[in-house]
Amino acid sequence: MSTTNKLIIYQLLPRLFGNTNTTNKFYGSVEENGTGKFSDINDKALSEIAKMGFTHIFYTGVVEHASMTDYSQFGIKTDDPDVVKGRAGSPYAIKDYYDVDPGLAVDVKNRMAEYEALITRTHTHGMQVIMDFVPNHVARTYGSDVKPAGARDIGQDDDNTRAFSPKNDFYYICGQPFKVPGGYNPGGDGFTSPLKDGKFDENPAKATGNDVFSASPTINDWFETAKLNYGVDFSDNKKTYFDPPPPLWNKLYDILDFWAQKGIDGFRCDMIEYVPVEFWGWLITKLKAKYPALIFIGEAYHYSLYNKYIFDGKFDYLYDKTGLYDAVKALVRSQLGANTWAINNVWNNETKGIDSHMLRFMENHDEERIANVVFAGNPWYAVPGMIVTATLSTGPVMVYSGQEVAEPANGSMGFSVNAHTSIFDYCGVPEHQKWLNNGHYDGGQLSPDQKNLRSFYSTLLNAVKNSDALSNGEFYELMCANERQPGFNTQIYLYLRYTDKQRILVIANFNRSQGQLTVILPADLIAKLNLTGKAEFTDLLTGNKYSTDDMAQQGLNITLPPTSGVLLAF
Repeated sequence: MSTTNKLIIYQLLPRLFGNTNTTNKFYGSVEENGTGKFSDINDKALSEIAKMGFTHIFYTGVVEHASMTDYSQFGIKTDDPDVVKGRAGSPYAIKDYYDVDPGLAVDVKNRMAEYEALITRTHTHGMQVIMDFVPNHVARTYGSDVKPAGARDIGQDDDNTRAFSPKNDFYYICGQPFKVPGGYNPGGDGFTSPLKDGKFDENPAKATGNDVFSASPTINDWFETAKLNYGVDFSDNKKTYFDPPPPLWNKLYDILDFWAQKGIDGFRCDMIEYVPVEFWGWLITKLKAKYPALIFIGEAYHYSLYNKYIFDGKFDYLYDKTGLYDAVKALVRSQLGANTWAINNVWNNETKGIDSHMLRFMENHDEERIANVVFAGNPWYAVPGMIVTATLSTGPVMVYSGQEVAEPANGSMGFSVNAHTSIFDYCGVPEHQKWLNNGHYDGGQLSPDQKNLRSFYSTLLNAVKNSDALSNGEFYELMCANERQPGFNTQIYLYLRYTDKQRILVIANFNRSQGQLTVILPADLIAKLNLTGKAEFTDLLTGNKYSTDDMAQQGLNITLPPTSGVLLAF
């Protein structure tokens, strides 16, 4: 058994995960389409997640966000639908950093206790809890009604006659009221509300989350959000005012401290490049002084900034989207020009020296579903990509709920788009619901092919979890050593992961056809591993055995089925 620190993360939205309602009406209400609850993620569900090899669960969409659902009977202010995306609302338009989504509770008044119980259940099943921190922007309707006594709310002390002040929490478009983008039809034709009038009372207007300093953002902007002010004056060449730290910094520290006290083990931080790296270095250092084991994962997209956010910003891990994800996706799709040297470029250039800090994935809530025709269509095409994603380094791997049963996310549920399971709308996840099986969590409605796919994911993730070489070992790429070998082509990727006690040869075949390859190891690696004579291999994915009479002289001859891979322990 590995004593790994490698994170194996399962991302799920509680709103979607436990929802057994199959209506899926376009722009349906919560009453029509249903919603999952914290309590649906029960002991049985958590046991099954743990069996798949996961060490962490990333609960997405937990913090209270703006919604078109009316909870005023519980003392919660109703949101104006003209600045809400989707009937359920975007989990990234936070309405109250100190509260949880009331729709996830069986008893709305008891919602925080229900979330705390989920945290405890998750820990009882041996897994840690990650939740979102959305630092760049908040809902335009933001206002905390449950903040701790003495806490000052975001924007509460702002001087809104000034476009910018280091003491303000927001940026203002002075003298101009906010204008809802033209053409927006919140909730679709079937949704009615006294507040649905194409207007929103915000005067002066606040700047919009995607750095739009206009009172009239477009429908393609993040118009439902207001950008937070970290002490950067965008009107003066982004001049900074970080000393002393602006009031917002301490407010956000207090918010994360609030959640850490509840047993949260880590934060997935949204769009970190929109927030000054100086803030991250200050915040993470201060929080880790109090909670040394706290994990910080950053959603990042510019590899030129990776080192800055790891070493100055103090992040533990960053998303590797524009590197490995994009390279693997192109190979899985058999795009023209896609080849496995792109993977080499990721670790050898883009993430050189920081590979262990990169979180790898093939799906998340922002990306297209593998099983949709716009990505791969056939989920088995992704097998070699998933093997590389999970085993390339000691950094985390993440799987998105539904990925393991080939959910395609066909069509739209309202504000969502095709190939993306909606984070904005009330809906069920059809293929996931077959595993859910009316709350039995036993896969009772899955097809044999789906059961086999889920078994592949389980076998792969448990192999990673239980293998010291895959979780903690060194990496040695074998592309150069094999590029002139019979059967080699640039749709094959191969490398060795090893420790003093374990060696695993990883071969991924992205070809849509069967191939045969004779794999050799370079002389320096043969000497380092002290390999002589016969070698026997066992594939951790299938149990199949392979052998060679002399690995050093003859190499290993292996047949590779289409879109497949092996983890050969020897």
